[in-house]
Amino acid sequence: MEFKYAIEIKATPQSIFEIYADVENWSTWDKEVEYSSIQGTFQTGATGELKPKDAPKSKIFFTEVVKDTSFTTMGKLPLCKMYLSHTIDQIDNGSVSVTHIVSFEGLLSVLFGSIIGRGIAKSLPDALKGLKDKAEAKWS
Repeated sequence: MEFKYAIEIKATPQSIFEIYADVENWSTWDKEVEYSSIQGTFQTGATGELKPKDAPKSKIFFTEVVKDTSFTTMGKLPLCKMYLSHTIDQIDNGSVSVTHIVSFEGLLSVLFGSIIGRGIAKSLPDALKGLKDKAEAKWS
């Protein structure tokens, strides 16, 4: 099960990646994040914590980080893994297209996709709008 949302942002891939790499400040642009942290640097193999509003904190694993291009985190659920993928694609007009994808894998993926995924999917437009506002204010 997968949920996906994209937005165009007038910024560089580097500036978007800088915002992503500032894990401790994700709550400044994603209002569904109460707090977030990372152990070490923003790279593949790092771990951290994420506390969504109205949900328990969980450990997150940075399964892939590609500078100025993308990153994916994974959270473990009973008999299921939840992935949050973030991609940055350059557009010819000097903007970028940023896409957030929430996906679930495992025996209970349909169940968790229905329970958790639909709620996250509803928050994706607001999170990406917050990212856009932060990036464009920084870029201006």
